[in-house]
Amino acid sequence: MTAPTVEIHLSDADLTTALRSDATRGLTADPKWLPPKWFYDARGSELFERITELPEYYPTRTERALLERVVGEIARDARAEVLVELGAGSAAKTRLLLSALTADGPLKTYVPQDVSATALREAADRVAAEFPTLGVHGVVSDFTDTLQNLPRGGRRMIAFLGGTIGNLVPAERAEFLAGIRDVLEPGEQLLIGAGLVIAPEILVPAYDDAAGVTAEFNRNVLHVLNARLDADFEPEKFEHIARWDTEHEWIEMRLAATEDMAVRVRELDLTVRFDRGEQILTEISAKFHVDGLRAELAAAGFETERVWTDPDDRFALVLAART
Repeated sequence: MTAPTVEIHLSDADLTTALRSDATRGLTADPKWLPPKWFYDARGSELFERITELPEYYPTRTERALLERVVGEIARDARAEVLVELGAGSAAKTRLLLSALTADGPLKTYVPQDVSATALREAADRVAAEFPTLGVHGVVSDFTDTLQNLPRGGRRMIAFLGGTIGNLVPAERAEFLAGIRDVLEPGEQLLIGAGLVIAPEILVPAYDDAAGVTAEFNRNVLHVLNARLDADFEPEKFEHIARWDTEHEWIEMRLAATEDMAVRVRELDLTVRFDRGEQILTEISAKFHVDGLRAELAAAGFETERVWTDPDDRFALVLAART
């Protein structure tokens, strides 16, 4: 087994600088907002893993079941010598792809990307041990603005699974997809996992579970601000809200102040005032129609090659090639 390598393009100091910028802009805006990437410290990651096991939260198990069913077809249609995974995390689902691609294709290298150096090293070590003939080259970066740091050489397929594409608003998606096109060569491929538009009575509970785990996950962004920016939020004084926006076809997660309050963020020398009921937008999770996905990919310079959906049409896997 060859030991995995890890490139660091995002340090803890870089993360702190980005958090300071996002918190300053978001908490002084009207209405207030915070990016969802700040949910994920160690506690946030643990809470999200619990969410994926909840009966209401269908996306993770639906995508995995779909991937299990069609991974052989993906491996036959993919021509990848290098698999790049954006937001790899624990790389759990990716093992299905790696098994199929190494058995039925020319795959030689796996490139996991994540913002957490610790999580990435752990995932890289596990994959290297499980697939000893596979080269593993990790990249610690932010997928939204460091695509140029992905290694070149060999025919690549970029995988962006988990429905994370839905966390970007349309303009951000267009910029992100165009950025992927710019780093790929003609014919190289992109595999996207995306949630589809379904009935709100199924969608909303997935983001507002009866056990309150998602509510704690949502409030965790306030714990992160307290820990990293010396803020004095009282997270229990914020109510979790999840609602379906019919016009934009996305779920919005918000935190609503349950009373008038003033919060001090000492590292920013900032006092943030909240009226009772005032909200912070913490996440959108857009859902898609297959034709809409095809159109967005085409606008970014991709030709859709295959689309797979689960039997209930809740989730799609889309394989597209850079034109």
